[in-house]
Formats: sequence, C-alpha cells, structure tokens
Amino acid sequence: VLSMTKLLKEIEFVICCIENVAKKLNKSGSEVYQELKRLHAIDALLYASYETLHTQSKDYIVDEVVRTLNEWKGQASC
Repeated sequence: VLSMTKLLKEIEFVICCIENVAKKLNKSGSEVYQELKRLHAIDALLYASYETLHTQSKDYIVDEVVRTLNEWKGQASC
C-alpha cells in the first residue's frame, strides 16, 4: 500500500511528465494525456517506471516518454 505522500509525489511526477511532453511536442496537456490514456501508458509507463524515471533529468524523461509513445503508437497500428 502506497503512503499518501508517495502517491502524491507519483501523481505530481505524472502531471509534470504530461505537461513537459506536451511542451516538447507543441501540443496541449489534454492531447498528450488522451494519447497516453489511449495507449495505457499512464500506468504501464509513467507509474510503472516512476522509481527509475524520477531520478533522471527532465530532458531524459521527456525524450524517453516521447520515444516510447512513438514506439507504442507504431505497434498499436499494426
């Protein structure tokens, strides 16, 4: 069971990721959120990788999320 403090940190991290990815892709946070949700990447990528990703730089995290989204979008269209 997650403590409330850890859960809040993870939620803050996910929001930060969405907003920074949106900025990089020149999209709205809502658009990026919907795409992440469609690909189930909020849980499968952001929450699942929190322990590793939150220790990295903002640029690394954003690049990793964008790379993974592009990869998953490609697989989803097959």
